[in-house]
Amino acid sequence: MPTSVAQLQQWLLEPEGQRLEFKEAKQRYDFEKLLKYCVAMANEGGGTIVLGVTDKRPRSIVGTQAFDPPERTEAGLHQRLGHRIPVEELLLPEGRVLIVHVPPRLPGTAWEIDGRYFKRAGDDLAALSGQELREMFAETGPDFSAQPCPGATLADLEPTSIALFRERWAQKSGDTRRRELSDLQTLRDAELLVDGDQVSYAALILFGTRTGLTRWLAQAELVFEYRSSESAGPAADREEYRAGFFAWQDALWKKINLRNDRQSYQDDFFRMDLPTFDEVPVREAILNAVAHRDYRLGGSVFVRQFAKRLEVVSPGGLPPGITPENIIDQQYPRNRRLAEALGRCGLIERSGQGLNLMMESAVRQGKPLPSFAGTAAHEVRLTLEGGVRNPAFVRFMERLGEETLRSLSTLDYLALECLQQGRPMAPQLQERLPALAEVGAVETIGRGKTAKYILAAALYASLGSKGTYTRKRGLDHGTNKALLLQHLKDQGEAGAPLSEFRQVLPSLPMKAVQKLLEELRNEGVINVLGQRRWARWYLSDAAVFKPTGNT
Repeated sequence: MPTSVAQLQQWLLEPEGQRLEFKEAKQRYDFEKLLKYCVAMANEGGGTIVLGVTDKRPRSIVGTQAFDPPERTEAGLHQRLGHRIPVEELLLPEGRVLIVHVPPRLPGTAWEIDGRYFKRAGDDLAALSGQELREMFAETGPDFSAQPCPGATLADLEPTSIALFRERWAQKSGDTRRRELSDLQTLRDAELLVDGDQVSYAALILFGTRTGLTRWLAQAELVFEYRSSESAGPAADREEYRAGFFAWQDALWKKINLRNDRQSYQDDFFRMDLPTFDEVPVREAILNAVAHRDYRLGGSVFVRQFAKRLEVVSPGGLPPGITPENIIDQQYPRNRRLAEALGRCGLIERSGQGLNLMMESAVRQGKPLPSFAGTAAHEVRLTLEGGVRNPAFVRFMERLGEETLRSLSTLDYLALECLQQGRPMAPQLQERLPALAEVGAVETIGRGKTAKYILAAALYASLGSKGTYTRKRGLDHGTNKALLLQHLKDQGEAGAPLSEFRQVLPSLPMKAVQKLLEELRNEGVINVLGQRRWARWYLSDAAVFKPTGNT
């Protein structure tokens, strides 16, 4: 709900504290500092940052020019922090006020920026202490993946898997000296050996031999099935991967890719192919299951491939506070030590979800969005649909250009998908539309608060539906006037009241229709008799009528 002026006035009377932060910021405010304050406030339970208000009491509104437009700032915060942080603008007689609504962190997590965790300390910021972080992370119980596995030794780990991890880590960090480290030192540096060089469960999940996993953590396996139909019964192909993740990750993708059909479509003289299952979202879905499943439960991760659908089912429901609706904006690393190790070698990015990449890939390839339908308290069920619904939309996305596509956020992709499907749009997606108009992806109809947005004309040209574009875009100014004249000609001497013109142009507001009538009156082609509700409009004797087709 938008902040009211009364709410703002109430805030001005309250002391600055855990939930409120005021910044004068008349001309500008440093974006990096805003990032740190958002991190600190989220770690303290969330709150509100108000810019354009004096920070000394009694407070007054002085206005701010910082972060204009606010939509771009909100997108920047989301890109850097991986969380949705609404930025609201209030235009008041005293000046412009900017309000940043910072959500609270989830239990067992802490926000960070560039690896640094902040809290507020008076009028400044300070780093969270190690003890404070440990207390936060312990809120939902100990990290299972960071615990030592009693009885497991280095002999239960596969050296070739450790070597692959080491090489990826060296590439990701740019530190070539890591290639020279021993397996023991690599595991120590990655914090995968704990409590005096005991093997952690995270080390077993990543590098375990088949014998080691069978003995100590048999549920850390992945079962692949290929089913040629929806019918129950034995799978056409089935394979169990009971070894560390690094031993089978590439082999699993190759198996999926064996039955990965390509869907072709024509673009002018060029035929373009799309895989049913794109490699990036498939790998992200599997990584997500491995990194975030509940290893305390006995079930395995299942990957089921159908002709046009891929299902990934992992034990344990979504973590506390995470829902299918907020999963893009919120992160909850159930197995923090495991996720950190995967992050070190570049397999999991800072956000730790990968769902944003799955979403963007689906939109760009004209496929349905990833679905969590069927997710329950005991399991997470993620479905990737492979069928291309709208090849023309794929062409449209490609024509936007690679540079433009790289600049779009996940919310931008979702906003385009909503427009393409004609679905209602959530407020955070509506806020992305002006920026999409700037890059030519959408077009604006009208101005101000009544403005509407449609996909750009290029999409409808690629669809072969230019008429649909004209209908959605609306009639141009001259055509609208010609339609009003056509209606008056049809009515003859009876004339027409204002209400009938609203029926002729139902998409236009009353003021716009009245403006068109006034223009025609000033041109001498129509006249009006009577006033207000009794007024009727007539075609002038001097009118030269032009049919709408020639306008």
